Amino acid sequence: MIKIYHNPRCSKSRQGLAILEKNGANFTIVKYLEEKITFEELSEIISLLDIKPLSLIRKGEQIWKDNFKGKELTYSEIINAMVTYPKLIERPIVVNKNQAVIGRPPEDILNII
Repeated sequence: MIKIYHNPRCSKSRQGLAILEKNGANFTIVKYLEEKITFEELSEIISLLDIKPLSLIRKGEQIWKDNFKGKELTYSEIINAMVTYPKLIERPIVVNKNQAVIGRPPEDILNII
């Protein structure tokens, strides 16, 4: 089943959700700001996306600027930062079996549904 890691306050995330609905996809919504995402789950998503953890960070967020910007961080430290501060996670993320995509632009979601 498809999962969308969704933030209802984000316009791109809402657009991604609309794409899934419009295309009749069978999916579940993970409101990752409310439902704690685990280190293991986030590590798996990063692996499916085939990116480095830093590529999933919203570097414009004040939390990042205040606490992490300019520091040498390991992969684990970056993932732990996102687990601790899920607002740092780029969105939306859509996972379909062994594929994942960051919905920026939201139309990229069409590549895996």
